[in-house]
Amino acid sequence: MNNATRRNFLKDVGLGAAALSVAVEGVSASQTGQAGEASQTGHGQMPGRPGTGDPAGEGGTRPTNIMAIAAHPGDAFFAMGAPVAAQTDLGGQGVFLSLSLGEKGSRTIPPAHYGQMQREASERAAQTLGARALFLDYSDGEIPVNDEVKFAVCDVIREHKPGVIVTHWRGSWHKDHQACYSIVNDAVFYAGLPAITRKHPAHNVAKLFFADNWEDATDFVSDTYLDVSAVFDRWTQACAVFPMWRGENGFRYNDYYTSLAVERGCLSGFQHAVALMSASDQLTRRLHSL
Repeated sequence: MNNATRRNFLKDVGLGAAALSVAVEGVSASQTGQAGEASQTGHGQMPGRPGTGDPAGEGGTRPTNIMAIAAHPGDAFFAMGAPVAAQTDLGGQGVFLSLSLGEKGSRTIPPAHYGQMQREASERAAQTLGARALFLDYSDGEIPVNDEVKFAVCDVIREHKPGVIVTHWRGSWHKDHQACYSIVNDAVFYAGLPAITRKHPAHNVAKLFFADNWEDATDFVSDTYLDVSAVFDRWTQACAVFPMWRGENGFRYNDYYTSLAVERGCLSGFQHAVALMSASDQLTRRLHSL
């Protein structure tokens, strides 16, 4: 990068940060996108469609209930755990929902044993972050895309009423991650429709974000940087209960995600940050809370 290009890049980042401070205090300047024809604060929000505004109706740091929905426990905590930690640190409720146990992820440990290890690690990690770990019983590598699983996720959403959901982006080489993306999008839609009768009443999710996952990088374009500096150590401590965090399965998750938090922090002006992609078009935002 030559000096002129570098100056322009830094100028663009600076302008972005100036504009983003508006979003910290209120609703994003851009109200276009998936729910653009409805109110962005939840009042008049179209049923079944995530909004793009402030679910609390006010700006600043605030507690918001959050749910991470992932194909496997490792994805839930490594790629989505820091946003959950940031919200629980503010007093919000956090839930990790794994569609499978990721039981086929070890090269040496039988699936049944490894699945139990994953479950126990998830529960310990969630406790460290002041959250809950929930599981569906679909088979690792074989997560189906059908109404059975979509309504199962819908029921969890309705029960726990998250204001924010973080999940997989569709641009993945992993079929379970692609499946999770489709499942969650339809589950959010089902959860918000009062005409669909389930055990729990309808619940509209205010914001839907996609996580910055190394396996889901195709066409991933971040538009939100979340400050996780205050919870960085606690998040990495939670991740460390998983053997695969230390590279047991051949990929150095610890080095990748901790380095990525530093890199995203450099771009956003925080010490540590995570990048997220919103479900609708918005201006780039730099946030202290979701």
